[in-house]
Amino acid sequence: MKKFYIYIVLVATSINFANAQSKDTKKADQLFDRLAYTEAIEAYTSLIEKGKADEYVYTQLARTYTILNDTKKAESFYKRVVKNKKANPETLFAYAEILKANGKSSDYKKWMKRFVKANANDPRAAIYLKNQDYLDELEERDPLYTITNADKINTKYSDFGSFTSNNKIYFSSSRNTDRKNHNLNGEPFLDVYSATTDGSSISNVALLEGDVNSKYHEGTIAITPDGKRMFFDRNNFFEGDLEKDEEGVNQINLYVAEKVAGEWTNITPVPFNDDNYSTGHPAISPDGKTLYFSSDKPGGQGASDLYMVELKSDNSYGEPKNLGAQINTIATEVFPSVASNGDLYFSSNGHLGLGGLDAFVAAKNGSSFSFPENLGPGVNSGNDDFGVNIDPEKGTGYVSSNRKGGKGGDDIYLLGKLPPCDVDVTITVEDTDGNGISKAFVEIANTTEGTTDSDTATTTGKYLFSSKCKRDYKIMASADGYLPASRTISVARNAANVTITLEKEPVITPTEVVLNPIYFDFDKWNIRADASEELDRLIAVMNKYPELVISAESHTDVRGPESYNQTLSQKRAESMRDYIISKGIDANRISGIGKGESELAVSCEESSCSKNDHQLNRRCVFKIVK
Repeated sequence: MKKFYIYIVLVATSINFANAQSKDTKKADQLFDRLAYTEAIEAYTSLIEKGKADEYVYTQLARTYTILNDTKKAESFYKRVVKNKKANPETLFAYAEILKANGKSSDYKKWMKRFVKANANDPRAAIYLKNQDYLDELEERDPLYTITNADKINTKYSDFGSFTSNNKIYFSSSRNTDRKNHNLNGEPFLDVYSATTDGSSISNVALLEGDVNSKYHEGTIAITPDGKRMFFDRNNFFEGDLEKDEEGVNQINLYVAEKVAGEWTNITPVPFNDDNYSTGHPAISPDGKTLYFSSDKPGGQGASDLYMVELKSDNSYGEPKNLGAQINTIATEVFPSVASNGDLYFSSNGHLGLGGLDAFVAAKNGSSFSFPENLGPGVNSGNDDFGVNIDPEKGTGYVSSNRKGGKGGDDIYLLGKLPPCDVDVTITVEDTDGNGISKAFVEIANTTEGTTDSDTATTTGKYLFSSKCKRDYKIMASADGYLPASRTISVARNAANVTITLEKEPVITPTEVVLNPIYFDFDKWNIRADASEELDRLIAVMNKYPELVISAESHTDVRGPESYNQTLSQKRAESMRDYIISKGIDANRISGIGKGESELAVSCEESSCSKNDHQLNRRCVFKIVK
C-alpha cells in the first residue's frame, strides 16, 4: 500500500481538475472516490476499450496511476491530455511534476513554462519563475547521507515510518495477511510493528502487542520521552465504531495509548480529531511538551499542514497552532519528526524538490524554525521520500521511500551521515620567471554561493584555503609593480593547485605608457594576436589606474606616398582604440590618432634610411593625456 491512508486521501482530493463526469464514468468515478484505485483503473480502461474515452478518462487514469506510483503510465495518459492546447492548467502542472519524477528535467521545464503561461497568477508559477534552475542545482548537490535498503525489515508489502526508542524501531506494514485486503490496491490493512535496532542493522521484527492494532489501518507512532504514552494514527475507528464524513470517506484520527505492564492499552482519541477531516502523523519534541501532527483541517495553508499543540503535565492539551507559511505551502506537508536537537524533519510536495514528496529539515530557531532545507539527492529521489528520523549525534537515521529498486510498494532505508566534502586549494602567485611574489594580494570570489574573501599571500606567493566540493571560483591576484591577473576554477573532489602568473607592469613615464613594439602586417591595420597581447597589458594598466586617459598614436616610416601613410596610420590607430574599447575601457578614456610620417623617430630620406631606421619609425606610442 502506498504510504499512509491520510496522504492518499490528500493527494486524491487536493487538486482541482476539471470535472467532466458522465453517466459512462459514474461507476469508475465512484470507485475512485472510494479510493478503490485498482478497480477504478479497470473501469476507466474498459471505457477506452469501448471507444468511450475522452480527456477526462485519460486524466483520471493518470491521476490514479500517480497515486499508485506508476509514474510511467501516469506520464503516458497525461501526454494524451496535454496535446490539447486548452488543457486544464492543473493537468499541465501535474504532467510537469510526473516528468520531473521520471527524471526528465528539460521536459519538466518546458511544461512548467506552459503552466506558467496558462496560469500566471498561481503562486506555484511565481515560485517557479524565481527558481527556474533549482532542479539542476539540486540534482548536482553532493549527498549528505549514504542510503541502504533495510532489507531485513522490508517485505514485498508496504513498510514505512520509523520511530526509534530504547534500541527499538517502530514502523507500519501491510505484511499481516491475517488482515482483510484494502480496496486501494489489494494489500492488507496496515499494522504497527517493532524491531530491535542499533542504528545500522535491524532484527527481531514483531507485531506490536497490546490494543494499538485493529482490523483497520494503523500508521505512524510517537512515544513520549518518559516512555509512558504512545501517540498513533488510525482510521476513524474507536470502540467498535467506524465513522465517516458526509461524503462517506473514513478519515484518519490521532489516538493515544498508555503502557501498562509492558503493553500498550487504554486507547483514547485526542480532543482535536474530527469526522470531517484527517489528523495524523504524530511527532513529539525532545522535552515531551509539544506534539506535532499533520492535518487537512479547514483554514490551513494548503492541502495538508503541520500543526503543534502543547502537551500539558496533566495529560490535557493546549490549542493546536498552524506552523505557518514558512513551513506549510499550498500543497502537502506530512510526516513530521523532531530530532534530539529540536530540528524539524518533514516531507512536502510544495517546497522545491526532486519529485513527489521530498524530505526537508527546518532547524530549530528559538520558538520557531528556520526556512526548510531540502535534504538533497540520496535521501530524496524523484519518487516519494518521507518518514525521516535522524539522530544528529550519531549521524544515522531512516527514511521511507517508494523509489525504484525497493522490495515493496514502500521500503525503509538506513541513512548514514557522510563527512563533509572539503578540498584544499593552493594558489601560487608568481612572476614570469616562475618566482613566487611575496605578499601578493589574492581575492577569492565564490561564484557558486556569491561570497568573497581576500588576504595576502605568503612570502613565497602561496595562498591556501579550504573549499566545499563542486564550487566555482574567480581568483584575482595583484601586487605592486605587476599587472593584476585572474583565473576561474571549478573545484571537484580532489585537492587543487592553481598558479597565477603576473607580468611586470609596463614602464609608465610622466608622458606615456611604454609597451613593447606593436606590429601590423604589411598594408594592414587589423590587430594581430601578438599585438593583442601587448594591448592587453595596456588595458590592465588602465584598469589598475581608472583615471588614466590615453591617446594611441600610430606612426609609419617614410616609404610610400605621404597621404597613403597618413590614412594607413589613422586606420591602425583606430583599430587599437576600438580593440581597447571592446575590452571594456570607456571610449572617453582612449583616442586614436594617425601621425603618418609627420613625427619620425629617425629623420632620414627613404633612400638613406636603414632597415633599422624604418623599423624605429614604424611605431605606436601611448601618450598619457590625463
